[in-house]
Amino acid sequence: MQRSRFALLSLASLMLLVAGCAEPTRSRNTADPAVPAIALAQQVCSNCHGMTGISVSPNFPQLAGQTPDYLLSQLQAFKSHGRQDPAGFEYMWGLSRHLTDAQMQALASYYAAQAPAAGRPAGVGDAHKGESIFTSGIPDRGVPACASCHGDKAQGHEAFPRLAGQHADYVVKQLMVFQRTDERPAGAAMKVVAHELHDADLRDVAAYVQALDTR
Repeated sequence: MQRSRFALLSLASLMLLVAGCAEPTRSRNTADPAVPAIALAQQVCSNCHGMTGISVSPNFPQLAGQTPDYLLSQLQAFKSHGRQDPAGFEYMWGLSRHLTDAQMQALASYYAAQAPAAGRPAGVGDAHKGESIFTSGIPDRGVPACASCHGDKAQGHEAFPRLAGQHADYVVKQLMVFQRTDERPAGAAMKVVAHELHDADLRDVAAYVQALDTR
């Protein structure tokens, strides 16, 4: 009986989490420009991304310690519908629709100031091979080193996102979006790079960056 009750409570909690992610306006009136960004972060964004931007599910990216320029650009892309990947229009289009410029800037600053996620081993991919691709590229296929834009420790720089500590599954998913679709037009440069990566390469790079700890 106790085990069944625990299972029901867990299911109820999961349903609330999904509802909060899918319909964030139920958690907070996001259409009110007077709502402070930190309230949005803690009462809406936290449903998916965690209270300080460290998410549990790989479906939702780590935001803590991300570069503010990148965070702001992504919020703007969601609001303008320039970012069209499924996760974008399913979760973020509705949330970002009513955000003011000031709220987006404040959200970007809030998450950028949080301590980033710790590195941890990934369940798939070869991190050693991923390190080679990240630091040196794959010259015979014309693939440049990821570090040339994302930093030698994947810490990110301005518009180039931080990758260190990011969920490996999320990294693979986004690389596939760049590689196989036009759903992220702002990432045209990444489309060229990702085009020459094999599926195993994607997993290897993702395993490497998830394991990086630059806190």
